Amino acid sequence: MTSYHDADKKYNMFSGTAAAADKKRTFSISDDIVARNFQATAGSRMLEGYFPVFDSAVVSRMTAENSLIGTTNMDEFGFGMFSVSGTKIPKNPFDPERSCGGSCGGAACAASVLEDHVALGTSAGGSISSPAAFCGVFGLTPTFGRVSRYGQIDTVSSMGPVGIFASKSELLKKYLPVISGKDERDPTSTAQPELKIGKKKLRSVAVPKGVTDGVSDGVRKAFDDSVNMLKSMSVNVEYVDMPILRHAMPAHYILCATEATTNLAGYCGMRCGQRDGDLSLPFNDYFASFRSKYFGAETKLRIIIGTYATMGENRRTMYLRSLGVRKLAINSYNGIFKDHDAVLTPSMPYAAPKIADAVIMSSVDSYMASRFAAPPAFCGLPSVSVPCGYSDGLPVGMQFTACHWNEDVLLDAADLWERSFIVKAPEVSL
Repeated sequence: MTSYHDADKKYNMFSGTAAAADKKRTFSISDDIVARNFQATAGSRMLEGYFPVFDSAVVSRMTAENSLIGTTNMDEFGFGMFSVSGTKIPKNPFDPERSCGGSCGGAACAASVLEDHVALGTSAGGSISSPAAFCGVFGLTPTFGRVSRYGQIDTVSSMGPVGIFASKSELLKKYLPVISGKDERDPTSTAQPELKIGKKKLRSVAVPKGVTDGVSDGVRKAFDDSVNMLKSMSVNVEYVDMPILRHAMPAHYILCATEATTNLAGYCGMRCGQRDGDLSLPFNDYFASFRSKYFGAETKLRIIIGTYATMGENRRTMYLRSLGVRKLAINSYNGIFKDHDAVLTPSMPYAAPKIADAVIMSSVDSYMASRFAAPPAFCGLPSVSVPCGYSDGLPVGMQFTACHWNEDVLLDAADLWERSFIVKAPEVSL
């Protein structure tokens, strides 16, 4: 079997690698999860040269029985849906000219091409569902708070749990208990209920009406065929109204931008990140020149949006209103979960675009690509993306979203689906 070093040369999935694996089972982490002896940059030039002196909570738990072989390439600070805004761009194993999805594209690529490999990534807005769909693997995003975020380079404080990529659903079931659990170092993880696997089964799903409007023909066909297959598997499918989803996505980006603005304020050339600016400059000029040099275009845009959304009256009309939309969205989901085990949507509105197209895509078009993947993350809900079809040889995914703390329903859904649907590995699988 070809080594992960050879795989990296072909697909550019890793930002850093270990010399060798000392255990049979391997795993990797996205570049915003820290581990000793591995550089952690979150895909940004701002953090080049940062080598953490401690392990994150998930790394500590995983390395007990597994080898960490590398950190994977991603969008800068997790800002993007195609993994083209970081320092390196990973290549899709089904077509190297195409995007792996974002923000954790390198992680999904590693899970796709390395046998029995588990990749950990983070998701503040579909950053697991998007690359899982584009690379044809399973991607599990737990409930916010299920997994400790200690040791994660934080950009969005109220979203962004650590999740799992794998080519087999059984690996999700095996490793979710490993990385889950309370951690006093992370207050968001201290009040979680016990993780129970195998207690709940997928019996009924709700499909939002009009969910396939505006998606590609290939995604629509794969999704409709999958819905019919679920019906044949005795899963009840009901179409429901969820108008709040139209508002959840823009509100999600407002909250992401405002939280990122605060969390990235420390990267000013004095306290965190690079510190090679001209200290003879006045404060404002120094900070501006330094942040202009080391932040990428998408990160700067998020900071500008976040700053604007919290200025004066904008705080009420944009930021506080977005918090209200989040509450309405959670209530809408909870209303659906009274009668259904999960909400079912496509993971992405189209198959993986070419990297050349993704690089020049407008910010609005990029944001709209996450209209299915962002709402669950916005509400802190768990979700799983599973391969459900192929369009011109490229993978298509669909996403199950469950109620808070109900990861067992998602694991059952992934297992049930895998036993009925033939998941294709890329021909270049290593």
